[in-house]
Amino acid sequence: MVVRMRANRAHRDNRRAHHALKASRLSVCSNCHKAHLSHTACLNCGMYRGIKVFDAGKKLAKKEKKQKSKQNANK
Repeated sequence: MVVRMRANRAHRDNRRAHHALKASRLSVCSNCHKAHLSHTACLNCGMYRGIKVFDAGKKLAKKEKKQKSKQNANK
């Protein structure tokens, strides 16, 4: 089928005016003063609203261990 009333460029672009992606808003950690996503725990120190949510050092060590084992498997 053929479109009976073709939308011209102006109508098409006006419709798509709200499709642009917005930049994510960042907050500053009150503990380590690093930027993090709003309403989420800080990935650097593991704090959320003054409460320790997870151990960031432990998580980092686990990630490094995984990368080392992956590198050893590739060799």
